[in-house]
Amino acid sequence: MTPTTENFTPSADLARPSVADTVIGSAQKTLFIRKPTTDDGWGIYELVKACPPLDVNSGYAYLLLATQFRDTCAVATDEEGEIVGFVSGYVKRNAPDTYFLWQVAVGEKARGTGLARRLVEAVLMRPGMSSVRHLETTITPDNEASWGLFKRLADRWQAPLNSREYFSTGQLGGEHDPENLVRIGPFEPQRI
Repeated sequence: MTPTTENFTPSADLARPSVADTVIGSAQKTLFIRKPTTDDGWGIYELVKACPPLDVNSGYAYLLLATQFRDTCAVATDEEGEIVGFVSGYVKRNAPDTYFLWQVAVGEKARGTGLARRLVEAVLMRPGMSSVRHLETTITPDNEASWGLFKRLADRWQAPLNSREYFSTGQLGGEHDPENLVRIGPFEPQRI
């Protein structure tokens, strides 16, 4: 049996710093949005820990997101390189026109800048995302910040927003609020 040759990207190459996809500038601060690298995993973990009520995953999970899912995730850093924002997600295999946003976090230093929206839009504007026409996520009923973000995205993109219960409290072990599945779309890429 002859082994097949497939392109393989070594971890060292994935860890190389990349140029920012987007630069957000203001009189007070400049923020850079880019794909995450291996070196960002722990910083992402620390950011999420500092952003309740977000569920904190393991440091290892954030390393996997920063490498294996880097094309569908983004980090925002300040001029000193501190991670102040993060978005993670993936394109659904069974619905390649749908981006499922897993988590978005904005640190205290960057709140009020529109960074959450910019992180989401930076990912959706990447060349590999051109067929995406829907965005899905889950939100607990009382997470006003997330509901506000997704309502603003739907308005901005001039797209419908629908929601329904997705995971019940019982399915989440009895100690977690239910999660609603929120879907925006279809939207046109030029509206992003």
